[in-house]
Amino acid sequence: MKGPSGEQIQDFHDKISEKFEFVAHHEGVHRFCFTNKSPYHETIDFDVHVGHFTFYDQHAEDEHFNPLLEQIGKLEEALYNIQFEQHWLEAETERQAIVDAMRRRAVHKAFFESAALIGASVLQVYLLRHLFERKLGFSGV
Repeated sequence: MKGPSGEQIQDFHDKISEKFEFVAHHEGVHRFCFTNKSPYHETIDFDVHVGHFTFYDQHAEDEHFNPLLEQIGKLEEALYNIQFEQHWLEAETERQAIVDAMRRRAVHKAFFESAALIGASVLQVYLLRHLFERKLGFSGV
């Protein structure tokens, strides 16, 4: 890369990928030169971002930083609130998973108890019928 008066600003050789930044101290046309030593066709993806710094020679003072520091403080508080909310939601999700597992176990236990009661009732009816058939010789409904 060369400046408007032909001075060398940046020089890279045999690079596949490179990123660099610089501040142009002089107005004018800056030149970029790319060479391909390979016998194959190469594609170059080249981006230039131009920004204007009108006060690059002035230094920042404390009154310039105060609004930034206030905004940083607000962002820090907002980030803390977001992290707290995220932590609370993760804990709530874990508690909900435990409650769901307990609910499933309670439903399974209720079904098992119901089946056990029905089975015990059927067994009691069978045993009572069998007992009365043998003692009384009664075989009818």
